[in-house]
Amino acid sequence: MGVMRLGYVHIRNEDLAGAKDHYEGTLGMHAVEESPDAVYFKAWDEYDHHSVVVERGGSGLVRLGYKCASDSDLEQIENRVQAFGAFNHRFSKGDNHAVGEGLRVLLPSGHTLDLYTEMEYHGTETGVLNPDPAPRDPRGASVPRLDHALVTCEDPELAERFFTECLGFGIAERVITDPSSAQLIATFMFCTNTPHDIAFIKGEDAKLHHFAFLMEDWNSILRAGDVFAMDDTPVEVGPTRHGITRGTTIYFYDRSGNRNEVFSGGYLTYPDFPTITWTADQMAKGIFYIAREINERFTTVVT
Repeated sequence: MGVMRLGYVHIRNEDLAGAKDHYEGTLGMHAVEESPDAVYFKAWDEYDHHSVVVERGGSGLVRLGYKCASDSDLEQIENRVQAFGAFNHRFSKGDNHAVGEGLRVLLPSGHTLDLYTEMEYHGTETGVLNPDPAPRDPRGASVPRLDHALVTCEDPELAERFFTECLGFGIAERVITDPSSAQLIATFMFCTNTPHDIAFIKGEDAKLHHFAFLMEDWNSILRAGDVFAMDDTPVEVGPTRHGITRGTTIYFYDRSGNRNEVFSGGYLTYPDFPTITWTADQMAKGIFYIAREINERFTTVVT
């Protein structure tokens, strides 16, 4: 099975109290554990200890964590990473709070990726015995779980090749310059059955564009928008629809300027899913299908 899913996003935030207001109060996550320098959050329908780590200081991405199915899968990935030539090293249980031993990789894009098989188990807010479909007293937007991340890099083709050759990801959609030159602008890649578990778009190395939480449906997207308005959360775009992935969306910011997304819908992927291709002249339609316009901030602001 190899890589199963995105396990966590570890970011920086200037204000941990403000981060708690945003991720716990507005988004409805639970602050599982706190220290003077970090807060660990999980959503109500997630089983593991955390899915978002907020570390004190600045903004931007520290690392992404992807959970693997077994130790043998991790060993095979390690061999492929070494053959690819990417810098990597093993970390021990406890080096990464609440996470078991694993493999840390410096991606060709400059991002840090942790691959692991175990994390402390906390369970969901509704349990696994005769569970209710949702918490009785939801908080804020009540996001159920973390979904995907989009990061920027100077060479999307190299990042795409690493994720297909080393990690076994599929390619759901690509944006190219035009069919004649076919230079890659963006790639949307999956390891589960969703349109993307990670995406790369051409830009500065080692930067975060956004990370997203999966919502149940369009109505829950609209409800999240209501909560953002109530809490004066800076909303950048939406509610609207993507052409790429077909998902519905709102983009917004936390207190340190890290871009978040709530996302719902999209299509199912599978191992023989045929890659969908978009050309640069249709990129605005691909990103924001209804308005077919991209504001400058959306393409230039990264952390």
